[in-house]
Amino acid sequence: MKITTSKKMPEKPPNKQTEFGYFDDEHKEYVIIDPKTPYPWINYLGNDGFYSLISNTTGGYTFYKDAKFRRLTRYRYNNVPVDSGGKYFYIREGGCVWSPGWKPAQAPLDQYQCRHGLGYSRFLSSKRQVHCDLTCFVPLGTRAEVQRLRLSNRTEAPKKLQLYSLLEWCLWNAEDDMTNFQRNFSTGEVEVDGSHIYHKTEYRERRDHYAFYSVNSEIQGFDTDREAFLGLYNGFEAPEAVTRGRAGNSIAHGWSPIASHFLEFELGPGETKEWIFVLGYVENPAGEKWTADGGLNKTRALQMAADFDSGEKVTRALAALADYWQNLLDAYQISGPDTRLNRMVNIWNQYQCMVTFNFSRSASFFESGIGRGMGFRDSNQDLLGVVHMIPERARERILDIAATQFEDGSAYHQYQPLTKRGNAAIGKNFNDDPLWLIQSTLAYIKETGDFDILEESVPFDNDPAKANSLFAHLTASFDHVVNNLGPHGLPLIGRADWNDCLNLNCFSQDPNESFQTTENRAGEVAESVMIAGMFIAFGRDYVALCRHRGHTEEAERAERHLQAMATAIDRHGWDGDWFLRAYDAAGKPIGSHANRQGRIFIEPQGFCIMAGVGLDDGRARTALDSVNKLLAYEHGIVLNYPAYTQYHPEYGEISTYPQGYKENGGVFCHSNPWIMIAETLVGNGDRAFDYYTRLAPAFREKHAALHKTEPYVYAQMIAGKEAATPGQAKNSWLTGTAAWNYYAVTQFILGVRPTFDGLLIDPCIPAAMKGFQITRKFRGATYEISVANPAGVSRGVQQMWVDGTAVAGNLLPVFAPRSYHRVEVLLG
Repeated sequence: MKITTSKKMPEKPPNKQTEFGYFDDEHKEYVIIDPKTPYPWINYLGNDGFYSLISNTTGGYTFYKDAKFRRLTRYRYNNVPVDSGGKYFYIREGGCVWSPGWKPAQAPLDQYQCRHGLGYSRFLSSKRQVHCDLTCFVPLGTRAEVQRLRLSNRTEAPKKLQLYSLLEWCLWNAEDDMTNFQRNFSTGEVEVDGSHIYHKTEYRERRDHYAFYSVNSEIQGFDTDREAFLGLYNGFEAPEAVTRGRAGNSIAHGWSPIASHFLEFELGPGETKEWIFVLGYVENPAGEKWTADGGLNKTRALQMAADFDSGEKVTRALAALADYWQNLLDAYQISGPDTRLNRMVNIWNQYQCMVTFNFSRSASFFESGIGRGMGFRDSNQDLLGVVHMIPERARERILDIAATQFEDGSAYHQYQPLTKRGNAAIGKNFNDDPLWLIQSTLAYIKETGDFDILEESVPFDNDPAKANSLFAHLTASFDHVVNNLGPHGLPLIGRADWNDCLNLNCFSQDPNESFQTTENRAGEVAESVMIAGMFIAFGRDYVALCRHRGHTEEAERAERHLQAMATAIDRHGWDGDWFLRAYDAAGKPIGSHANRQGRIFIEPQGFCIMAGVGLDDGRARTALDSVNKLLAYEHGIVLNYPAYTQYHPEYGEISTYPQGYKENGGVFCHSNPWIMIAETLVGNGDRAFDYYTRLAPAFREKHAALHKTEPYVYAQMIAGKEAATPGQAKNSWLTGTAAWNYYAVTQFILGVRPTFDGLLIDPCIPAAMKGFQITRKFRGATYEISVANPAGVSRGVQQMWVDGTAVAGNLLPVFAPRSYHRVEVLLG
């Protein structure tokens, strides 16, 4: 992978896909050419604890591990104008002031590009023949964001310039920072030492951490007080210090501390100068907080800044970052007939899966980072998209998740990444949660062959006195369904299942209540057909695991429960043309012909068919035809139809959304892959791939203006066919859509699927697709797989050869680590 470093701005290609930008596959970048995108288009910097969000106009914020409790820089959501606040630079020449990312100065630029890459963002801009090249990234293994800024004079005369940096410190707890002003306006503390500005609020009390912002150059001034820098009545676009042309050397005492460097310099004709800014986070052990004379111990900060104090050091760090990402992506690479498919599978889908793994749903431009932690359900599903890239981290995550489970198999719905403890404010009783642990653990074992993880001792409720094996946790997950069945023998839904807005045990008329934390029914009646499908789909893997490990009695016990559930779905979960969604607290069906609205839902169609229900008697095809007829449209498959047009207290939050949005008839992209997988199970490769292309960002780029959110990553929701703005997306980046789409396209459409005993090759592709090649790294070996489809079929492996020798069946064995094998597959 190459990170572009040339000083000349790359030319705009003549075949750009949209008026806003284009994919640069060679450099694995999305190139934005107009700063006024339909909504801020962002990127994520950081890989293991230290993170920054950065928009195409350099908006965003930075934190360490936890976006609520360790927030370094301040950001105001839902601001006017949108995306105000970030890590900014101002370039001043005489009376002309401009910014490398257009904002905040918003002066028209002669040239502009934002190149969002894998773990870095690069801004290339120019004004009055001064060219700026700004690259922002978080080096591997470093608790810091590095910003390399180059300015070049492209005239034949000298230029006198000024450069101002700006960031606004957050007082660590992002929620308290925005609410507790009677305290916070008196606590802010800073220190300036040369070119280093330190944020040490509360360090002398309970905290062992501070932040700093430095530059590898002598400065001509600074500011640390926001009012002194901006002026009391100014916004970010025209700070008083910049317009007057000099810093105020202000020291903040409470109020709102900032960090701003002021540099004054001259650029000769054709000259380029470079500065390295470092925004870092430091923790000092209790015995090392202070120097001998009682001062702030800056040793770690000074070392961190010194690690990146030259262009050569930064270049090496960027190269290491590029190698890191290339090594991750190399685990699965496709060369196929459609560039857009290659782009998604090889680059952007895997990248988004990694970002989602790091953040769960906690911090984006739609999630403030203070409202939720890591989701139990979410994080388990996220593992589907990354286990092939980072098996060691996946293993750690599984054990962390399992530790938030209770002995009865239930689990905290969320946990905090800083403490890894369950979030008691949200609590438990989302009855689908336990089953996802079975899915993620089995996905990990199939990928790695690491059965030893099952013997790891894992506490319940983070209590070491309640520790048991991970396998015991899986059994508890399975039995949580067995022990919580309703009157039809279907699983009780609890507060909700995967659809958090289908709240069948919350009858609320109080607008101050949360649907998802208010449960005022006993909960012994409302049932979920979706959980029933999950139970069978994941339960079959649990049975296979038991048999593989020699737990025959447990396997037979579990199989009896699976059969009983299949019978319950047959008797009470089928509605004639599709699977029912649920039964409400009064025992009435939801997602039925009997309903005027919400007659059919997407979730049970996907999960019941993935469970194998209806595959042998035609009901699966009937249900999928109903999905195609009633739920699918140009921009995806809506969650339910018709959408609700009035509030139903017995259904909860789902009926509070206007029709066509979110869970009320929106395209909830997370659940669409379940239908793609279901279509492959009935052999319909054309329809499966068609559904895939309706959502995959590279295929939707033509809708960029309508779509609004980033054209290189999945969104959670696209407005449905009954919406006022069909096709418009919201809630991008942090969504289980990324993992599920990757899982669907790689394991079921392209059909390279890990099992306990090897790689199963079972593509289900459009009949017109004549073939493709996949490089797959699996348990240390490399498989070069070539699939040919001369007969134009969708599914069916006619013959397979390994290293030139014909083999029976379509299961590739586990080969020795570091070995290389050529696999040829003939469909027919």
